[in-house]
Amino acid sequence: MNQPFLDSLFLDGGFSPANFPDLFYPVAAAALVLLAATVVLYNVQVRRLHHHPPLVALQEWLLWTGLTVFGLLLVYSVFKFYFIFVLVTLFIGLATFVWVRFVRFPPLIESYNQALRRERFLSQKRFHDPDSTIRSRSRTKAKPKVKASPRKRN
Repeated sequence: MNQPFLDSLFLDGGFSPANFPDLFYPVAAAALVLLAATVVLYNVQVRRLHHHPPLVALQEWLLWTGLTVFGLLLVYSVFKFYFIFVLVTLFIGLATFVWVRFVRFPPLIESYNQALRRERFLSQKRFHDPDSTIRSRSRTKAKPKVKASPRKRN
């Protein structure tokens, strides 16, 4: 029984333009572009969201996942690994992206948003009365400042 798909996973030339003329250049170019986009997006988002630790942590997870997946795809294309490695890396990397974005971080972000709402509510409650921001003068008289006496020279 001839299985051309399974045979193509373990070709002698590996993942190269000779064995995969339709896939090699698009995958390599996409990996390079997405690697650069991952780094740029991380820098932009971390500068924007530096006051929100869970969102920065999400961006770090996405950065390291992107660096790993897209970097490995570039390595596979340069060193002509078997195509099975390319497929496994793509599936595991995309599954990790989905897991990070839609499973791991939404509960953390939701709890962080609740903490922000609680802080905002307590702050509004504390400063609801306009007079609460005015300091009251103390009725005690301030002690006079004592000047230091000048030193005598001998």
